[in-house]
Amino acid sequence: MIPAVVPCTDRALWDEYVDRFQGHPQQLWGWGETKAMHGWSVDRVLLNDGDNTIGCAQLLIRRLPLPFRALVYIPRGPMCAPENTQAVLDSLAGHAAARHRGVALSIEPDWDQDSPYAAAVKDAGFRSSTNTVLIPRTLILDLSRSDDELMADMSKSTRANIRKSMRSDVEFRKVKNDAELEQVLAIYHETAERAGFGIHEDQYYRDIFRNMGDGSPIIGAFDGEQLLAFVWLAKSGSTAFELYGGVSAEGQKQRVNYGVKWAALQAMREDGCGRYDFNGLLNDGISDFKKQFAKHENMLLGTWEKPLSPLYPAYAQAMPLARRGLQTARRLLKTAAGKVRPLIQRVRPGS
Repeated sequence: MIPAVVPCTDRALWDEYVDRFQGHPQQLWGWGETKAMHGWSVDRVLLNDGDNTIGCAQLLIRRLPLPFRALVYIPRGPMCAPENTQAVLDSLAGHAAARHRGVALSIEPDWDQDSPYAAAVKDAGFRSSTNTVLIPRTLILDLSRSDDELMADMSKSTRANIRKSMRSDVEFRKVKNDAELEQVLAIYHETAERAGFGIHEDQYYRDIFRNMGDGSPIIGAFDGEQLLAFVWLAKSGSTAFELYGGVSAEGQKQRVNYGVKWAALQAMREDGCGRYDFNGLLNDGISDFKKQFAKHENMLLGTWEKPLSPLYPAYAQAMPLARRGLQTARRLLKTAAGKVRPLIQRVRPGS
């Protein structure tokens, strides 16, 4: 039986279903609200088999130039039991085609590469794609393990740096208000410039902070009122997921980026999360830092697309080119902003 697709418009009920299916925080209502404020539209649906809800998914829809119409994307979803995967995906693909006229349904589920879900994804007509948003190679810690067990998997120097941070006068706690959030954003800009990665406009992060509420805690390392480092997370009932992180130059000197990571692990365990996902590993310095916290890596299923239109082959060829063009444009804008910023800083109001 093909499950029926039923819209869900109640925030509390939606988040309850996400937690019931041990879903990912990027499937929570507040995450969708933020994406809806920044270029996407959102469709939250339950998959019902008679009186039983066997799955759910928060779909993000991005309008594309004609003739492609739309891309329908499910970040770290859908959510269902392995035995219902093919039926759920079949229903979602039909819904994406009929309701949103999508050229493709793209999924990046929170499922392991070697899990029982993998065969069902292929059987539902999905194909592996390189149009990746969320990196499948990652590091996921089991927070049911003891502190000693977690630390045993870390490098010796990492353990030493954590203990040194914890013995210092630095306070590790959650960011409380908008004023402290502005310190977070200042450090994030500093970190991005130092490490050479692109970031969103500040309002995007302010919207996450407001829309997610307790579902998106920021753990900070404070020297008095001064923030030195932070780890920004999103969390559901089962999973904590790192969104962003940063450290000031002074924080680097004091090695508090180690302590704040450990404090984040502790805080997420106290909040009831069983999994802590470091959100992607690349071949870069940031990933090298992450890998100091465990001896293993995890590989999720990756990006899979279901063609929904005869135009899909043209879309599949054009999309990587468009993304590379967008990345180039962002780099040029960042370079230009770096040249303009000193001029802006020298210009004072009224001058």
